[in-house]
Amino acid sequence: MSAPVFILDFGAQYSQLIARRVREMGVYCELLPYDTPWASIAGRNPGAVILSGGPESTLAPDALDIDAGYLTSGVPLLGICYGMQLIAKRLGAELVKLDHAEYGPADVRISAQKNALFEGLGPTLRVWMSHGDSVTVLPPGFEALASTDRCAVAAMGDATRRIYGVQFHPEVVHTESGTELLRRFVREIAGMPNDWRMDSFVETAIADIQANVGSANVLCALSGGVDSAVAATLVARAIGTQLTCVFVDHGLLRKDEAEQVVVAFRDVLHLNVIVVDAKQRFLEKLAGVDDPERKRIIIGHEFIAVFEEESKKIPNVGFLVQGTLYPDVIESKTPQSKAGHKIKSHHNVGGLPERMNLTLVEPLRALFKDEVRELGRVLGLPEHIVARQPFPGPGLAVRIIGDITPDRLHVVREADAIVRDEIDHATLSPHPWQYFAVLTPVKSVGVMGDGRTYANLVAVRAITSEDGMTADWARLPHDLLARISTRIVNEVPGVNRVAYDITSKPPATVEWE
Repeated sequence: MSAPVFILDFGAQYSQLIARRVREMGVYCELLPYDTPWASIAGRNPGAVILSGGPESTLAPDALDIDAGYLTSGVPLLGICYGMQLIAKRLGAELVKLDHAEYGPADVRISAQKNALFEGLGPTLRVWMSHGDSVTVLPPGFEALASTDRCAVAAMGDATRRIYGVQFHPEVVHTESGTELLRRFVREIAGMPNDWRMDSFVETAIADIQANVGSANVLCALSGGVDSAVAATLVARAIGTQLTCVFVDHGLLRKDEAEQVVVAFRDVLHLNVIVVDAKQRFLEKLAGVDDPERKRIIIGHEFIAVFEEESKKIPNVGFLVQGTLYPDVIESKTPQSKAGHKIKSHHNVGGLPERMNLTLVEPLRALFKDEVRELGRVLGLPEHIVARQPFPGPGLAVRIIGDITPDRLHVVREADAIVRDEIDHATLSPHPWQYFAVLTPVKSVGVMGDGRTYANLVAVRAITSEDGMTADWARLPHDLLARISTRIVNEVPGVNRVAYDITSKPPATVEWE
């Protein structure tokens, strides 16, 4: 495998998307904190370095900075958004704070047609902007490569030193030719070969798991979703019978899900699975709790309590496997993601207690959902498991807005089953990435059987996405939406109105809580 590309993370919500784009090119890369010293990676012969965007301003007195060694190393350097501004500032440019920040789509005019990044991509590109500062005077040796109506320097470059910067975000799908621009930097300017494959990840992950775990026994938090399935299979591949999977039925699962999970993992994947019926204890802990963060934290803590209780029944257990993905980490703003802003606590990241008796093993922590699916196929998992739509660890608790009761759980569970049944049997292109029902706290007046009703509003959410970090609402056919609405109102007691969520991510998240 060739030298890696290192991405310095300044806390952008899209930082891991950069890594994903690079890995799609068959180039190995790692995401590191922005303040990683140059000396700590210099010995690994880095092939290129990319500085991510971030939520802060380079004009702030305590602006996040990098080791000067990156700028003098001779290694190809690309700055994105905050990263570009930081490069410009450190190399002698002048920057100003814009009167009005530039967010969302913008048309970039390519002013330097003959350059390694933009040549042949056209006179203009539709890109995704998200910045409040702007470069007004270039650093010595740089030329302006592109501009917008509100940003005089939308891209800059010094071909001699192979240092480039773009003010927009080429890593997001909203930027036209963004992936091609990154490919040109990584493959052509930095000269990186495409020699990294998911098979390589499997070999490295298995070696890391074996070295970390040693002879200890290990528990795996099995939810039934693709993440925990792949994590369990990967760890089982590494340590065999040292692994015991624990499936906690917390009473927040979808209709018939507990039975389906047990069959799949015992009979199909042939894993050692212990089933714990914890419905009552979870519902008691969640009684009267309507704050989303409190729900997630309570569920996270109770999960760990159950696993630690089970660990005492098995000798020499020292580790707990979780199917944590990078979107969970970046949205939860853990101490390891130094510069990010917290969006919400995922039950398996920000919802974990500070002190645990088990050491976490999270072999998927650096991967996106689509990469996990690819890994599952490499490991030989059945397609019906690999292609299963995502389901949050807190389950239906984050699909009920407000208090969680057995009656409200029944309503959302039955409505969700109808949504999934109708969409699963529809011919759609593209097929939604995720789809479900949400029970809102809203009640409204209706008429059913010539009588007045005052009943619940259920919302339906269906999205298209590649990785869960960004998403668009699915354009479902009207007749499909009509069938879903009709069935929910007629088949689920206590519901007289259905709404369809047409909000993208951002500004919304996938789940409502």
